[in-house]
Amino acid sequence: MKKTLVLMPTFNEISTLESSVRQLMLINPGLDVLVIDDNSPDGTGYLADQLAKDFANINVLHRSEKSGLGRAYIAGFHWGVARGYELLVQMDADGSHRPEDLPALLSQAQKVELVIGSRWIQGGEVTNWPKSRQLISRLGNWYAATALDSELKDMTAGFRVYQTDLIKRLDLNSIEAQGYGFQVEMTYQTQKLGAKVIEVPIQFIERENGVSKMTLDIVIEAFLLCTKWGILRLIRR
Repeated sequence: MKKTLVLMPTFNEISTLESSVRQLMLINPGLDVLVIDDNSPDGTGYLADQLAKDFANINVLHRSEKSGLGRAYIAGFHWGVARGYELLVQMDADGSHRPEDLPALLSQAQKVELVIGSRWIQGGEVTNWPKSRQLISRLGNWYAATALDSELKDMTAGFRVYQTDLIKRLDLNSIEAQGYGFQVEMTYQTQKLGAKVIEVPIQFIERENGVSKMTLDIVIEAFLLCTKWGILRLIRR
C-alpha cells in the first residue's frame, strides 16, 4: 500500500479525539496520523500531544488560531507533501467517519486520484440525522453539482482520499472557501484538471459528543461560492 497520512483537523474535540484515534489505529494500524489543532481552548492540543507519546505514528501540528477547516487541511496537505506521503486522507475527529470504511477508500485510491466517501450513492447511509437535515444536505449537493456541472452525488463529503500527485497539481493558494465549501471547491478544482474522481459508499454517523461546527455562516459561504463558480463557469464556456 502507498505511504498514507490521515489528516484530522481539530477544534475543541477533547471529548471525541482519543476514541477516534484509538479506533482508527486499531482497525488501520499501518497508517500515520496528523492531528491539526487550531489552538483549541478545551485542551484538545494537549491531548493530541499525549496520544503522540502513546503512538509513534501520530504527529501533531499546532496552529496559532482558528481560521477554518480549509486552512487546516491545506496546512496538513503541505505537511504531508513535504514528508513524502503518497496518499492524504481527510477524516473527521468526532467519530462521524468510521475507520471500518477507510480500507475501501484506500483500495480505490491506489488507482484513482480522488476517492470520496459518499453518503448519497447506493449503499451509502446516514445515521442519527433527522429527515430535515438529510434533505438540506441532498439539496445542497444537488445545487453544487448542478452549478458546477458535476455528476457527483456528495461533493460536500469530508471523508476522502487524495493522491499526493493531485494535491501538488492543485492551486491551493487560490482556495477561497474557509468552511465546508472547501470540500466542494477542492472537488471542483480536481474535476477541472480532468482528474479521475469516484465515490465509494460509507456510513456517516452523526457525532454523539461535542458540538457541531456547522453554522449558518458556513452554509451561506458555500452557497454563495457555488453560485459564483457556476456563473464564472458559464461565462468562460
